[in-house]
Parts: sequence; C-alpha cells; structure tokens
Amino acid sequence: MSKQDMIRVVLADDHPLYREGVRRALMQSGRCDVVAEANSGREALAAIREHHPDVALVDYRMDDLDGIAVVHAVVRDSLDTRVVLLSAFDDSALVFQALQEGAAGYLLKDASRSELVAAVTEATKGNVVLPPHLAAGLAGEIRVRKDADGPVLTSREREVIVLFSQGLSIPQVAEQLFLAPSTVKSHTQRLYSKLGVSDRAAAVAEAMRRGLLE
Repeated sequence: MSKQDMIRVVLADDHPLYREGVRRALMQSGRCDVVAEANSGREALAAIREHHPDVALVDYRMDDLDGIAVVHAVVRDSLDTRVVLLSAFDDSALVFQALQEGAAGYLLKDASRSELVAAVTEATKGNVVLPPHLAAGLAGEIRVRKDADGPVLTSREREVIVLFSQGLSIPQVAEQLFLAPSTVKSHTQRLYSKLGVSDRAAAVAEAMRRGLLE
C-alpha cells in the first residue's frame, strides 16, 4: 500500500508509553500512517486542524481539553476527521455522551493491536466503532434515558455544570462567566437542588448520567 493510500491518523494520549505502543501497532499494520502525536487535548485539536487526518485516536481523559471536548470542537468546526475515543472506563453513560457529541467510536485501552487497526479502518468507512459489550450497554443506557424525566436546566446552569465538568472551582467559573462568585453560588445551589446532590463532583456525575452535559 502506497503512503498516499494509507489511513492518516493523529494520536493523542498523555501517557507516552501507551501512545508509543498504539503508534507502533498502527504503523506496523502497513495500513496506517501516524502523522502527528499529542499529549493534551489542545495539542490534539491543533494537530487535527493542521494535518487534517482521516482519524484521530484521542484519550478520553486528558488535561486541558478532554476527549469529549475535542470531539465537540471537531464537530462544531465541521472538520472531516473522525474521532475515536480511547478510555480505561467502560461506563455506558460515557459511551452515550461520546456518541451523542459526534464521536466515531469508543475503544477501551486494553484493545488488541488488531482491534485498534480495525477500529481506525471502520471509522474511515463512516461506521461507529464499539466493542460488542459496550454496544449492549449503550442500548440499555438509551432505554434508561428515554424513560427518565430529567430536570430542565437554565442556560446559565448548563454553563456552570459544563465548567464544573472541566474541573473549575466556583471562583474560576465566576471569572470565566464574568459573574460575581455569589451569583455562581446561587446557580450552584439551584443545580444541587435539581440534581439531588450536595457537591460539585456529584453534580457532574449526575448530570452526565442524565445526559445533561451536552
């Protein structure tokens, strides 16, 4: 296969040893060309914009921008790259959120070399890439969400919970949204009440479970 015909891949993961193993697996397949590597979400997004790869394999959990945020930016900016998330977590709620944002797939980090190459290949064909047990869990998650009556958040409350999900504190959220900390505290208390929680971490987890982080 000529280099022009190979699948062009950007690989993003903040663990160098894991990233090297994935890079080697893709390159040795003779079907993939890793055109750039990144160790953060912002670097991944910059590499996608610079190299226009066919596929980006992006770690779900990274500093600055996580994998979901990268997917969101790629879809928002109408970039042609198909993003497959890599994760150590097989939580169906995370899978649902990833696909809802526009990810091309969700692959666990213990995937074999052949599974990695197959995932990249299938993503270029426009197919959604999911291991069978995650696909089964996703079906159950869809049923749960269909039957659930979730709280309606205001636009400001949604902004606050999104920033909480990025690890920001109340003072940092206030600075980001150009609001007084007391105002953010008021929004936060209403969020806690609607979600039935008492702290930021629980609020983020519950919002993700209910599909409110969109």
